[in-house]
Amino acid sequence: MEYTTLGRTGLNVSVAGLGCGGGSGLGSKQGKSEAHSVAIVHQAVDLGVNLLDTAKAYGTEAIVGKAMQSLRRDQLVVSTKSSPLKDGKRLSAAEIVANLDQSLRDLKTDYVDIFNLHSLQLKDYDYAMNELVPALLKEQEKGKFRFLGATEQGPRDLNHDMFLRAFDDDPFDVIMVAYNMMNQNAEDTVFPETRERRIGTLIMFAVRAVFSVPGRLQQDVAKRIENGQLPGWLADKENPLGFLIHDGGAESVIDAAYRYVRHQPGADVILFGTGNPDHLDTNLASILKPPLPEADTARMRELFAHLTGFGLDFPAWRKADKPTQSN
Repeated sequence: MEYTTLGRTGLNVSVAGLGCGGGSGLGSKQGKSEAHSVAIVHQAVDLGVNLLDTAKAYGTEAIVGKAMQSLRRDQLVVSTKSSPLKDGKRLSAAEIVANLDQSLRDLKTDYVDIFNLHSLQLKDYDYAMNELVPALLKEQEKGKFRFLGATEQGPRDLNHDMFLRAFDDDPFDVIMVAYNMMNQNAEDTVFPETRERRIGTLIMFAVRAVFSVPGRLQQDVAKRIENGQLPGWLADKENPLGFLIHDGGAESVIDAAYRYVRHQPGADVILFGTGNPDHLDTNLASILKPPLPEADTARMRELFAHLTGFGLDFPAWRKADKPTQSN
């Protein structure tokens, strides 16, 4: 495993972080047993992963808490989250603190390393800063969490508007950004700011359905061709990203997806989620490989740098949510 310093937090973190939500929820969303999900956490830690990212909304805090009972807490970096909203209504400061306390109980720990405002949207940013953040900072002083973070709602914030607003205030030590090899705009907008301000940056959406579900990439590329956003010749390819797979290049599209984001300056930790032990091994192997060939990376930017929102799907358990129209 390789490790890096998570911005100004000073935390020493693995470059691969175990995402405990997404479509699998450590396998819990796919009907796997609690013991199976706990074993996934242990497998990741055995392979050197020390950052575990969960959330109240994921329903996996108790699983992570159980897994941690046989692990050394001081060797883990635990990140969890609470949305500032419930059923579309803003939470009060007391309610957000109550969520933090419940997360600590479910995780069976006295503190978390990072507590995030989850899926914070621009429309709720000022409320969060004026009402929620002051209350959370008081809890931070009590030792309930070490660093304050925020995650964006990628499918509804295609241009990272919330973070671009937040950079003026610089309230967050850690942020989580939606970024993948065909949704590249964070490279020009978010990463220059996080690098200058030394904000720890976690990457989500590196691989979702668009790269992992058979036929999905072709389907989504065809939509962009129809809308005039991509060249028509891509429709003639059985695999529109097949040019990435060659000797000296990627072994698969998923391999390419992880390697592209992993080696981008500004991407500290690449989150991956799975309930499959074999996939866990291969995902980690890809994240730890060298960068893609420079020519392949350049071609990806030439073809796709103008796209926004590509591959930013809500997980299946949130299928009622509709993403913003991508460009």
